[in-house]
Amino acid sequence: MIDVVPVSGRAALRDFIDFPYRKYRGHPYWVPPLRLGEHERFNPKKNPFYEHADIQPFLARRDNRTVGRIAAIDDRAHEAVHHDNLVAFGFLEADDAEIAKALLQAVEQWARARGRTAVRGPLNPSLNDTAGLLVDGFDDAPMLLMPYNLPEYDGYITGAGYAKVKDLYAWIYDFNRPQDARVADIAERVRKRYDVVIRQIDTAHMQAEIQNFLDIYAAAWKDNWGFVPPSPAESAYFAKELKQILDPDFVLSAEIQGVRVACAVAVPDLNQVLKGTDGRLFPKGIFRFLFRKRLINQGRLLLLGVLPEYQRFGLMPLLVQDLAVRAARRGAKRVEFSWVLEDNVDINQPAEQSGAVRYKTYRIYQKALA
Repeated sequence: MIDVVPVSGRAALRDFIDFPYRKYRGHPYWVPPLRLGEHERFNPKKNPFYEHADIQPFLARRDNRTVGRIAAIDDRAHEAVHHDNLVAFGFLEADDAEIAKALLQAVEQWARARGRTAVRGPLNPSLNDTAGLLVDGFDDAPMLLMPYNLPEYDGYITGAGYAKVKDLYAWIYDFNRPQDARVADIAERVRKRYDVVIRQIDTAHMQAEIQNFLDIYAAAWKDNWGFVPPSPAESAYFAKELKQILDPDFVLSAEIQGVRVACAVAVPDLNQVLKGTDGRLFPKGIFRFLFRKRLINQGRLLLLGVLPEYQRFGLMPLLVQDLAVRAARRGAKRVEFSWVLEDNVDINQPAEQSGAVRYKTYRIYQKALA
């Protein structure tokens, strides 16, 4: 018999957070996120997402043993923008299909009690954080802030009555592959035609600079599927977190006639050195982390935004080309572009033309509630 119970109290929340660490321990590709960060996710005093959303975690138990988890998420900011009257599910982990179905049913019951008419996910807890279920590309570890799950989870979710609503793509740009010289030529033509100036972030004003980049990102993405602009508090929180891991050489803006019109933010893939830490840097993990940090040889293009009125200028290939040159100069082996909506031709097409390969797909599902 499976019992699904709402998480209440510190001990239950600790069990909820610890479950994937136990489940995936020793897995060759799953990367343990920092436990401190996972605890902050579920702390309303530290996570500004709670200012406009309610999150209810659930645990599944069988024979007095935790066998699964899920969270129900009611995001009022999403509802205010999209008016689709739904609750999200996220943080799903389950030992089998029966457990997954019971967990999803708990979310559905919670959603009905709030008058919602659909459930969508996985969102952890929103599109501005980690999102989607990995459905292909299982034989490679995820990059920083990207999810990983077992292949059978797709069957668990569809078996509970959910269907795909949108796919998210991850592209990989491998510097060991021959690159098309035409891409550099196109980038150079764009640079000259519009007199584009590429600048690095001003480290003397890092916090304000990151905030400005996030403003461009929000303006660029405002009409995209499912997008909800981060609140000022969320932007400030994200900027503070991002500041700790940024390499200024890979945080670029494009200016035309003195106006900043586009930005690109790539980060080193810290997941390469988090393996084996069990999500703990203290007391011993910090030494492993610091020793291996110099071995990082890949990164993730985390943010890419072009102001709407400049999106037909061809600035995206120019920014990507500039980042690629800088990364290759540093000895990087590859860079991931993620994630990108499956129907975002303005990014998917240039990514493919630049020599990138779509190597992972993340899926978001939805179910109407009767």
